[in-house]
Amino acid sequence: MKRGTVRTLRGIATQDGAGVKLTRIIGQPAQGQLDPFLMLDFFGSDTPQDYLAGFPSHPHRGFQTVTYMLAGRMRHRDSVGNDGIIEAGGIQWMNAGRGIVHEELPEQEDGLLQGFQLWVNLPAAQKMSAPGYQDIPSSQVPEVALASGKVRVLAGWFGEAQGPVGTQAVAPLFLDLHLSNDDVTVPVPDGHTAFLYCYDDTVLVAGKPVAAGELAILERQGDVHVTGAGKAIVVAGAPLGEPVVQHGPFVMNTAEEIREAIADFQAGRLGQAG
Repeated sequence: MKRGTVRTLRGIATQDGAGVKLTRIIGQPAQGQLDPFLMLDFFGSDTPQDYLAGFPSHPHRGFQTVTYMLAGRMRHRDSVGNDGIIEAGGIQWMNAGRGIVHEELPEQEDGLLQGFQLWVNLPAAQKMSAPGYQDIPSSQVPEVALASGKVRVLAGWFGEAQGPVGTQAVAPLFLDLHLSNDDVTVPVPDGHTAFLYCYDDTVLVAGKPVAAGELAILERQGDVHVTGAGKAIVVAGAPLGEPVVQHGPFVMNTAEEIREAIADFQAGRLGQAG
């Protein structure tokens, strides 16, 4: 059984951080959260003033952030001592847990900077878990060859390949499809949330075209069948089915927990090691 498309839509142009220009795909007025996914942004520009200011120091609590670079270099530093540079094809997966303060700043002054940032919710039982960070270079991302193209396996399984991201909270699937007149079937458990975002050319999902810049929200039953000659990410995960209360960089289950997060941040208690 092939998953059909519930709807397709385009993101909206916005700015975040210190003025970085990006496209907000999930988490915008036309498309809110897709449990367990809170937000998806796509950034891409070869104009330095669109990205040079980056994302200066800011806090998070209660979810995970995922940065996947397609082009360029981005540095990550955080309040528990992590420091790394993510380059094209690499991925950073950060567990904010009970709290972390971090910054993401471009490591280049010109050229193309392009990639995604995805926010993945945490279940209530793990929202106050210890913060953590994985910095995975492109060389550690397995690739499965197709007839002409390939599938990069960032998280979860595709065929015999397991992605390098190790997260037990939601254990999502995150694939990057590079198709060249290929035919791919991605197994996804029934009931899981799934979406596809095309970022180059056009692909077909269960026979329906999805052009570059379009998000396809998929049905809850069947596998994901993709054909064509384009590039797209496929993301899936089991919904949490829990209340979500969000205030900017804090995502909890109740308003009281949000007030606690704000108080902890203001008092300097958020984002400390140990």
